[in-house]
Formats: sequence, structure tokens, C-alpha cells
Amino acid sequence: MSEADLAIAAIEKLRVPQGRLAGEYVRLGEYQRRFIRGALAKDVTVGVWSIGRGNAKSSTAAALAVTHALGMWGAQPQREIVIAARTREQAATTFDFARSFLESLDPELVNFESMTSRNHPLFALTIQAEDGPHKIKAISADGKSALGGGATLAILDERASWRPGRGDALEAAILTSLGKRDGRMLVVSTSAKNDVNAFSQWCDRPPSGCYVQEHRPPPGLPADDLESLLIANPGAVEGIGAPPDWLQRQAQQAMQRGGQALAEFRNLHRNERVAVDSGDVLVHIDDWKRCETADLPPRSGGCIVGLDFGGAASMTASAFYWPETKRLEAIGWFPSKPDLLARGHNDHVGDLYGLMAERGELRTVGERVVPARDWIRETIQHLDEPPICILADRYKQAEVGEALDAEGVGRLVKWRGFGWRDGAEDVRRFQREVLDGRIATSESVLLRMAISECALAIDEAGNEKLSKAKSTGRIDSIAAAVLAVAEGSRRRGRSAVPTWEPFTI
Repeated sequence: MSEADLAIAAIEKLRVPQGRLAGEYVRLGEYQRRFIRGALAKDVTVGVWSIGRGNAKSSTAAALAVTHALGMWGAQPQREIVIAARTREQAATTFDFARSFLESLDPELVNFESMTSRNHPLFALTIQAEDGPHKIKAISADGKSALGGGATLAILDERASWRPGRGDALEAAILTSLGKRDGRMLVVSTSAKNDVNAFSQWCDRPPSGCYVQEHRPPPGLPADDLESLLIANPGAVEGIGAPPDWLQRQAQQAMQRGGQALAEFRNLHRNERVAVDSGDVLVHIDDWKRCETADLPPRSGGCIVGLDFGGAASMTASAFYWPETKRLEAIGWFPSKPDLLARGHNDHVGDLYGLMAERGELRTVGERVVPARDWIRETIQHLDEPPICILADRYKQAEVGEALDAEGVGRLVKWRGFGWRDGAEDVRRFQREVLDGRIATSESVLLRMAISECALAIDEAGNEKLSKAKSTGRIDSIAAAVLAVAEGSRRRGRSAVPTWEPFTI
């Protein structure tokens, strides 16, 4: 028998430790069997599983951990299973599943002891078997905690919620340790909030030796669409997790509440990549997706250009908005050193910058710093005719102004700030244009990344402005778009003012 068949047979000898089926033998659903067969296939070292909440991914991983620790598959001396999560408390959820499975077994068949300290449990246990001691332990996303280990099975639970940097260090430490013992790694989670997240990178661009099983419905469907709900929740029709009618009722409630509740439901229960941050987001991803279209309107009626100048580490960006046709485009720039791959690793986005470059959304210019004049020249050359207006942030006004003058377009510039006076007005106008359907753009990885990472600062009066301090990624392209779209909104408002005849008696 293959390792996968041995694992499936072993898991179905365990008893359900809790819930309405407590005491009965585990019965795996077809989607669980498919993941186990894929993740334990020959020449596969990493299994990636993305599925909606409540479909028993953590308990399945725990069952694999227990049966491996007992030597029912993948037997080798002194087996070591590592369960990792963002915090030790989160890792304890899967760890407790594993301990419950062991406690439900006949005490004569398995002898194990939990390791404890004076103040709290260590979330570790040792199984004493005929072929020696074997360990299961839970750790947090601190890369140092995995150094020196030699795991035969590693489970990365809810990988999408791990912090960039520290979480990546833990993942790298575990990956390097697996080679010592011919180990395997399981990466399980609901969807991340965006394409930039490390878990999204595993799903979208898996390396060799990686099996991916993603239960994610097509985007843009109503939250209560039953067929797509069952794609994200295959356990609902197999008696695992919430039943279909409950999911549909919860979806309808979320749609009625909207905002944060709808975003949470889409991310957790529909397994969609939706930002679930609190209300200080620029626009919700559902609203932004309605702006995306494959049938772009023409470039006509005059273009407004928005500029956001970075320099060395930050991204530099230009946005192009045609108010008459609602068309919006955006391009980003980085200096060529370091290259996009190295910069992507530094920003914890993998090869996403390279993907943007392939799609024509990101360019490189200069070596260590983006030259302002070269950037302005490429911005103007992107258009078929000169813009009708240019909006630029006052940051580095002298340098940008000199470049605009040198390229002969300085007379077109209007300087704006991202403070409360200008920034709050521009944000409100941009939000209104999105909700009113006055933006039409192609599906842009650059803009989607910026939208999902963008956050707002809110004062006591409820005014909102872009906050680069609170934002978690490169938001320069959407900052440039806010400038351009807000100016388009102002021009539309001025053109709509009627001309009145003098009143005479």
C-alpha cells in the first residue's frame, strides 16, 4: 500500500473525540482523501490546502500527526511532528486535536505523557512505543524556535495569518530541517486577504514537489450563491462542518449587514481573498472588483495624471484617469538595484514584482534611485497626447517640479497634499467615484495589491486620509490614483454647474 492509503486507513481507525459524532470512528470525506493522497504522493514534500473555515482541515492535519507519530505510516526512528502557527495558543488548537485523538485510543495501545512546566503547558508530548520515543510539539512563528530541529512531519496551521518576516523565517527554518529526515510539510489555511501573502504565493506559484488543493470559488459571485458556497465548503454535503442551509442563511445576513461582516464571511466561509481589516480601509474589495472589466473604455476626452514620487526604497507610481470614459490605468517604478526578485523577498511578496513587470504594470528605471526626470518622461510617453492636468504630491515638490518643467509640462501641475485638508477631500471623492461606478480598470495586480494593503487614518471628526504608516505594503499606485480620480470628480462637478440668466422684473 502507498503511504497515502496507509494514512487513510490509519485515520479511520481513530475515534471522533468531540461533537455530535463523538465516539464514532472517523469517516473521511472525499475531499480529505484527495488532499491526503496528493500531499503524501511520491516526490511530493509540501502539501498546500486552502479551504473554508469549519471543513476539518485542522483536525485532519492532527489525525495525520497522530497516525504518523504512532508509526502507522511514514515510520522511522524517533519521529518528530511540529505543529506551527502564528502564536503558540493558535498552534495549541491543532495540538489539542492530536491529544484528544490519543486520549480516545485504548490506553493499552498507546502510552504518552504531556510535558508541562511550572506556569503553563509546553504544548508537547512524548509517545512511548516499541520503536522508541516520538514527539509532537506546538511552536509559534519565531524562526529561532525551529532551528536545530529535525521534523519528520511539519504542519503550518492558518499560514495566511502569519506575520511577514517572522513567519517566513519559521517556514524557511522548517523547510531546511525537513531534508535531514526526508520529512514532509503540510501548509493549511483559509485564504489570505490578498495575492501578496506568502500563503497565496504557495497556492498561485507552487514550486516543484508541491501539491496544491484550493477550494476557492470564482470571484464576483453573490455571497449566498449556493453552488459556489459548496466549492469552498465541500464538507457541507458530506456531513462535515456546517450544513448548506446554515451557510446560505449566514451569507444572506452578511449581505444585509455589508461592510466588515460581508468581508469576513467572504474570506472565512467562501475562502475568497478579501481584506478583513476594520473599517479604516479605503474601499472594500467587493466594491473595487466591480470597477474591473475586460472591456476597457477608450482613452478619450483628455487624461488626468496623478503622481506619487518615491525614490530609492519606496515605489514611484503614476496613475492615468480619463473622466469622460472612466478609464483608469496605473504603472509603478523601482530602481533596478536591487533587482525585482531580491526586492520582492525583502518586501515579503515573493516573485510578485516580477509578475507585475511581465504584465507591464511595473518598470525599473535608474540604478539605486528612480530619476525624477526619467520617470516623468516615461509617464508622458505612456500617453497618446499630452495630459490636460497633472496632480502631484507636495512631497519632494522641488525635485518633481524641476523634472516636470524640464519635460515641458510644468504648467499643467497642481500640487496636493496627503494631509487632512487635501487628503480627506480626495479620499472622499475617490470613494464616491468607486461606489458610483465611475472607474473602469483592467484586472491589475499592482492596484489590487495597493487596495488590499491601503489603510486610512481617521480623526475625531471622522475625516479620513491615506496613512502610509498604517498601511502594510506598497500603496503608491493607489495614492496616485486617488489624486487623479479626485481631480476628475472636481472637474465633473464644476461642469455640471448651470449658468443662470439674470433675473429681471
